[in-house]
Amino acid sequence: MNNISIADILELPVQERIRLVELIWDSVAAVPEAVEISPALKAELEARLAEFEANPEAGYSWDQVKSRLKDGSWRIA
Repeated sequence: MNNISIADILELPVQERIRLVELIWDSVAAVPEAVEISPALKAELEARLAEFEANPEAGYSWDQVKSRLKDGSWRIA
């Protein structure tokens, strides 16, 4: 394995640093079972999933979310 310093990484062009992050993320996502989550986070995720399954029509559609992000109205509600 090649050793590369943080300083070397920061000297890379932004696009190359983004690509490096993508590669690292993909390597982590390939083994999700290796990512440990706390019992509190697991409980929160299970509660949110149960809430969604009980009422899947609640909340906002992806199109609504995108629209609110673009127009800044998410800051109001």
